[in-house]
Amino acid sequence: MSHIQIFDTTLRDGEQTPGVNFNTREKVQLALQLEKWGVDAIEAGFPITSPGDFEAVTEIAKVIEKAWVVGLARCQKKDIDRAYEALRLAKYPQIHVFLATSDIHMRDKLKMSPEEVLASIKEHVSYARTLFEKVQFSPEDATRTRKEFLLEAVQTAIDAGATIINVPDTVGFSNPTEYGALFAYLTQNIRSDQEIIFSSHCHDDLGMATANALAAIENGARRVEGAVNGIGERAGNTALEEVAVALHIRKDFYPAQTKIVLKETKKTSDMVARLSGMNVPKNKAVIGGNAYAHESGIHQDGVLKNPETYEIITPQLVGVKTNALPLGKLSGRHAFATKMQELGYQLSNEEIKELFATFKQLADKKKQVTDADLIAIVADQLRQESIECQLKTLQLQYVSNGLQGAIVSIEDEQGQVHTASAIGPGSIQGIYNAIDQIYQQKPLLTSYEISAITSGEDAQAEVYVTLETENQAEQASGVGIDFDVLQASAKAYIQASTQLKKSEGNK
Repeated sequence: MSHIQIFDTTLRDGEQTPGVNFNTREKVQLALQLEKWGVDAIEAGFPITSPGDFEAVTEIAKVIEKAWVVGLARCQKKDIDRAYEALRLAKYPQIHVFLATSDIHMRDKLKMSPEEVLASIKEHVSYARTLFEKVQFSPEDATRTRKEFLLEAVQTAIDAGATIINVPDTVGFSNPTEYGALFAYLTQNIRSDQEIIFSSHCHDDLGMATANALAAIENGARRVEGAVNGIGERAGNTALEEVAVALHIRKDFYPAQTKIVLKETKKTSDMVARLSGMNVPKNKAVIGGNAYAHESGIHQDGVLKNPETYEIITPQLVGVKTNALPLGKLSGRHAFATKMQELGYQLSNEEIKELFATFKQLADKKKQVTDADLIAIVADQLRQESIECQLKTLQLQYVSNGLQGAIVSIEDEQGQVHTASAIGPGSIQGIYNAIDQIYQQKPLLTSYEISAITSGEDAQAEVYVTLETENQAEQASGVGIDFDVLQASAKAYIQASTQLKKSEGNK
């Protein structure tokens, strides 16, 4: 069976999901879990774009032992140099250079002729090859590129030293028949004295990202790019967990396998969901809450007699446990630290100390603290530490059939406390009006979602909000987790407001 490389871009393309913003510590934790999951390459970021992205790529390069650590770069020497600097401590560094090749991109975005594009590919792939052993080239918007020109661009990159060619369906335009044929065309027509690995990178705008990736494998692709839970630009990327499980379940059809440790799948998915603030839909394939649930009486009867009647994937295959042993208020730090390791987190003693204190506070309020609660605690702690402003106190006055009052105090990065009071038709509106006074803003609340981390009346609340500036030029999201839904709502709004101010300040 051939080996299919899994190239994870959760930390780069996945972070381009509107409202998603991982900090460095979150990226490091995710990268460590991705390596444990078994991915071959981790696209850690786009180093030239910001000091934060450069720092994240640098820190990930220091800790990853087995996987290739990849930095993205445009066909510009400054991008390539910055990627090289960020990846200089990586055990297995790799660069991913890209340039658009479709007529619409060359004409309207790049303002370059086809000849200029080919010259740029030759110059910059050659330069990248002087710094990196492994160079991947992507002709952006490949599926809308004229086939003959695409082949010429790919051949130019190969002649310049690229040994990995990624064929991106940048806008999710293609379909399995067409995308597979494109791989067959390229693999049959390129010329090279050395082995060339072709890779797929699909977006889900038409709902065919996973199907397109599998079609690419059928036609010669040996690497699949995507993101955990399928997060990414617009409708997202190929969901890597779907590809890995599909190759495993249908090995009778696909003579290919990956190095993915399937039992780590749910744990990896949960970590990405919590840290990104993007809940996995209940009906999501492989890792959704309903993936192993059966409501129909006929289905239930069949599953009770033989699970294989209606389950082609066992829950245990991807790490879904039917039973859990939750920690409680009498649990000690050792048990807590061990549980955090089991959940995939690699934390320092100081981090364990801080999280254990939070866990104890929660355990005093809840009957049971589940794995989902613990994952939420870590996600909230990592996220809150990256936000300069923190909720200090929250006081509410409730009057039935009247306006509700809120007094909010927020501590900024200098340790100064800012307090404001406001009213609103409901408690949440009162809280948000008070926060708006402190931030001196009037944003548009475009999304407010609340969910319970676990079931039961004592469940922690997770609140997700999205804000936009009045002119809709900037957007930011925030996630708040707390035993109290109003506290969670305030924390999420403060987080989003801080990100929004930061975005405006960078303009």
